[in-house]
Amino acid sequence: MDLFKFAEGQNLPKGALYVIATPIGNLADITIRGLYILQQVDGIACEDKRHSSSLLSAYGISKPLLAIHEHNEKSSSAQVIEKLRNGERWAYISDAGTPAISDPGSVLVAEVRAAGLQVLPLPGASAITTAISASGDFLHKSEGAFQFLGFLPTKAGQRTAAIESAAHATVGSFFYEAPHRIQATLKAFHDLLDQDRKVFVAKELSKIHENIEVIKAGDIPDWMNQIDSWQGEYVIGIEGCGTPHQPSEFDESTLQWIKLLQPRLSHKDLSEIVSTIYNLPKKDVYKQLLDLKQS
Repeated sequence: MDLFKFAEGQNLPKGALYVIATPIGNLADITIRGLYILQQVDGIACEDKRHSSSLLSAYGISKPLLAIHEHNEKSSSAQVIEKLRNGERWAYISDAGTPAISDPGSVLVAEVRAAGLQVLPLPGASAITTAISASGDFLHKSEGAFQFLGFLPTKAGQRTAAIESAAHATVGSFFYEAPHRIQATLKAFHDLLDQDRKVFVAKELSKIHENIEVIKAGDIPDWMNQIDSWQGEYVIGIEGCGTPHQPSEFDESTLQWIKLLQPRLSHKDLSEIVSTIYNLPKKDVYKQLLDLKQS
């Protein structure tokens, strides 16, 4: 079977940038159309020459390479634009997955568009959509709706704020996380989320040690104790709360001392104090205080 017969009939305009997704772990996860266009272009801009050379070599593709990464993306974009203005076709690939999804690429695309030149994206591998496709009823409360928030902040305070914001969201929230931060992040999930809130953890998607779990926040410590190795790339998620939170029902005097204590106490500790004083369910108080914090 001629695998390229459908791609060969497609018009490939000159002076255009082709944005091509590459495998996230399994070398076979590249589209036929993507391979065909990589064979046809005049050059390939990439995140890392060494990494991309291995992929291209595996498929017998040899093209001029230009490194465009987060540190030189704007300046190097000018070189690509000059090539395109001369009528050449160029592709852009990042190290893994779809460019510009928590990867370089968005600046190059913006610069090419600003120059009045075409950008033609191809569908392909993406860790976030791959993970969500195996999330089952994790998105049931939000009727399939979700938000992707990239990598969580590295600083603990900013990370806590991002997790609390996701806990407040009516839709499911997904993040990427690195292996050296995943344990701290999951512990923060356990501390900050209602214990029945579902948490999604996908590791090494499309690779040998792929694993996908949906667990309750309260079960995180026991689950973590069963993990032998934390190496790998992660997609993690927080279940949406489903319905918007109601405005706070606290009276004015209560609101005053709550607001005075908020900067001095963790959200968890303040929730415990208020729930104890007013004999209210901790999870309801937690949500009301989060509303107040974001109002």
